[in-house]
Amino acid sequence: MNRGIIRQATVVDIPRLMDLLQQVAMVHHHLRPELFKPDTTKYSEQELETLLGDESKPIFVYDDGEVLGYAFCRITEVKNDRLLQDRKTLYIDDLCVDEKARGKHIGGALFEFVRDYARSIGCQAVTLNVWAGNDAAIRFYQNKGMQPQKIGMEIVV
Repeated sequence: MNRGIIRQATVVDIPRLMDLLQQVAMVHHHLRPELFKPDTTKYSEQELETLLGDESKPIFVYDDGEVLGYAFCRITEVKNDRLLQDRKTLYIDDLCVDEKARGKHIGGALFEFVRDYARSIGCQAVTLNVWAGNDAAIRFYQNKGMQPQKIGMEIVV
């Protein structure tokens, strides 16, 4: 059983978040090297600091003395759209567990926390994107009750 806590990230967490972002970037690079560059991160330290101040983009961390995982989220809301129903959604932009801490139910704890948080702020759904070929992530999210909402397709020309 894990003994860490899940809390909102702070600027003190930025160096550790950068390490974990690097791990995610390499997973994506290995999966789709024609799309993702190696040895980079989705955000810079300065961009992370800005994100941490944006209430519509909460970042949660799993802290067990050190940050072992995170969930980057984004609250989206559709109102008075011509086509779409009014709907508030929490989008998981990125969820990562440190490669050395996987298999300890940290990802599950983060996911459940995010789902409960979404419920508590009046969201009707939690959404995310996962790359085709990332079979472990697809299985993880399906085991959490998620199902495909839409499918992106491509043809390389």
